[in-house]
Amino acid sequence: MTAQLLSTSEGQTLILTLSNPEFRNALGPEMYAAGVEALSVAESSPEVRSVIITGANGIFSAGGNLQRLQNNRQLPPEVQAQSIEGLHNWIEAIRTFPKPVIAAIEGPAAGAGFSLALSCDMIVAARNSVFVMAYSGIALSPDGGGSWSLSRSVPRQLATELLMCGERISAERLHQLGVVNRLTDEGQAMQQALTLCAQLNARAPNALTSIKELLSDADASSLNAQLARERNHFVKNLHHPNAGIGISAFLSKQKPDYK
Repeated sequence: MTAQLLSTSEGQTLILTLSNPEFRNALGPEMYAAGVEALSVAESSPEVRSVIITGANGIFSAGGNLQRLQNNRQLPPEVQAQSIEGLHNWIEAIRTFPKPVIAAIEGPAAGAGFSLALSCDMIVAARNSVFVMAYSGIALSPDGGGSWSLSRSVPRQLATELLMCGERISAERLHQLGVVNRLTDEGQAMQQALTLCAQLNARAPNALTSIKELLSDADASSLNAQLARERNHFVKNLHHPNAGIGISAFLSKQKPDYK
């Protein structure tokens, strides 16, 4: 079976499933392109308010396909560079996607699979899941934004250890560090992710988009610049119809139905 990204939906949540059974859901160019396309379509669809990325058969992803990488060593460097650009296009698409993206993790999330999970807005992980930046174990350095995400998620010393030593870190430890948002029993990550998405889907989409944009800009912003962005987003959202719906519902103790 070839590597593919399966697309299904449940309510207002789009579910993208990494499927490459022969290679433990290893990632590849077909998945990258399909991921970018799926998010592009979902961005303009009012029927989609959130996205879950997960892996088939109780495995998130083993990362890169080592056989393909070995073959690429015999080809011009541009071949691998183009493949990585495909992955990075998907990572950037996730980061700039205006709706919440949740990773639902069971089993291993290794190498680029770990990087992919970190690119999502939130992570739900089963207790049996393990994370590993496996690159240094095969004399490689990270891709998929792994170094960028880790350096912003954990102390520099721990990020260095994870990347240089390539040791496994448990979902429970990442939960303690605040990297994993929800910790679940084995086999329950998808259900917990759907529950989280249902909570998000009930919120005003425009407000969530503003929050995601503000968080994305915060790291590189001065306080003054970030305050200006917050002011602009707040005013824009106050004059959005959803603010009228939300404020009226709160005052009348009703459940809001956002557009």
